[in-house]
Amino acid sequence: MAKKAGVGTTTASRVINGGQNVDPKTLARVQRAIASLGYVPNQAARTLKGGRTRTIGFVLPSIVDPFFASCAEAAQAIARLHDSLLIVLTTQNDPKTELDAVDVLIRHRVDGLIIAPCNAEDDLLGKLLSRASIPVVALDRPIAGSMFPSVVGNNFAGAQFATRHLIEHGYRRIVCFTGEPDLYTIRERIRGYCDAMTSARLKPVVDSSIRDRRSAERALKRVLGEASSAEALLTLKNSTTIDTFEVLQENNVEVPGKIALLGYDDFQLAPTVRPSVSVIQQPIDDMGHVAAELLFKRLLDSASSQFLGGAPPQQVLLTTKLIRRASCGCSPEASRP
Repeated sequence: MAKKAGVGTTTASRVINGGQNVDPKTLARVQRAIASLGYVPNQAARTLKGGRTRTIGFVLPSIVDPFFASCAEAAQAIARLHDSLLIVLTTQNDPKTELDAVDVLIRHRVDGLIIAPCNAEDDLLGKLLSRASIPVVALDRPIAGSMFPSVVGNNFAGAQFATRHLIEHGYRRIVCFTGEPDLYTIRERIRGYCDAMTSARLKPVVDSSIRDRRSAERALKRVLGEASSAEALLTLKNSTTIDTFEVLQENNVEVPGKIALLGYDDFQLAPTVRPSVSVIQQPIDDMGHVAAELLFKRLLDSASSQFLGGAPPQQVLLTTKLIRRASCGCSPEASRP
């Protein structure tokens, strides 16, 4: 192939491996030769020689969750642009499963890794990733104490803004429903809710017992049965929002007449149910795209050592949007950043 293109083997190799530092005319000539010969690089042989495997690992809690499924699709689109395969493994937010998944991907010599960590403060995970010496980008949840960059939504500001919005409607007894309070994202959202409530001289009430519809039903009976019953609910996950909404509907609780509802994270049926559900919407596709682009930037950066240590870890903080629909008392389909 090099002979047909009239170049040396080193130049031909550079073209096959991405075309960096190759004159555009020479690049075009070699690419024409590759096309005419139908040449396909032997990826297994290149890997044995220490080359890139053109695979990217993506470790996430679940592909059933629409949030992470959308992030994975967005990351896959970027991987394809870079002629790479995205390998997705799920953890169900179990730290041991997560360590096993990361270990498998490292042993399969992925070029880099995107991960939504179960526990942002897990020392074992940080040490394992550091020993791997490959580029790593954390998604949705940063890896505390590490030098790995992260791409996260502004959870604190989103929940703070949502709570203030409910307060602007005149609601004073606003209860926060959630599960998994140890997750970084949930902690930040609780912090935003509490900040908005205390700033307004209101009492924060957080119920972190919500795991499914049954627990949502028990929690609703509690807050609606109290003498000073809740006037509004802020739910911090889309699954919690859906479970809460369904229980309200089944029990014929008028929304927003009896109690208002505002959820964190949009979901497919939110605009079509009645009443339509107001939400804080995250830029899900942007999160997946940015995480993958950041990873490939580091992969293509010849000074990749800067990615693994030295400078402070980079954090890309993406803004959220309030989608105002009927469940909070707004006119449907208005939005505010």
